Amino acid sequence: QVQLVESGGGLVQAGGSLRLSCVVSGRTSSVYEMGWFRRAPGEDREFVADINWSDGVTNHAGSVKGRFTISRDKSKNTLYLQMNSLQADDTAVYYCAARRMFISTYDYWGRGTQVTVSS
Repeated sequence: QVQLVESGGGLVQAGGSLRLSCVVSGRTSSVYEMGWFRRAPGEDREFVADINWSDGVTNHAGSVKGRFTISRDKSKNTLYLQMNSLQADDTAVYYCAARRMFISTYDYWGRGTQVTVSS
């Protein structure tokens, strides 16, 4: 089992920045890839970014590319999402998720952290 706990959300003005963190515990050796997702009110869950836990290769959704950066610190078993130039439509609950090797879907999820951007 893998446990994920997010933190770092809050209320910020448009143009501001936040850094989300996700602490990974449990069978961390089984983690192959980690990602950030978000769900805005009334919307479907949306992919934000992912990172290969081993080699650090990243992917970012087009809507956040150039503004958000995913990273990880393996020594701290922590995943990060640096969010800059925040916009009102970035308002959502942000979730971190983990995917194990040979598993095609993310099967471990955190409870989420609320990010609210005021315009």
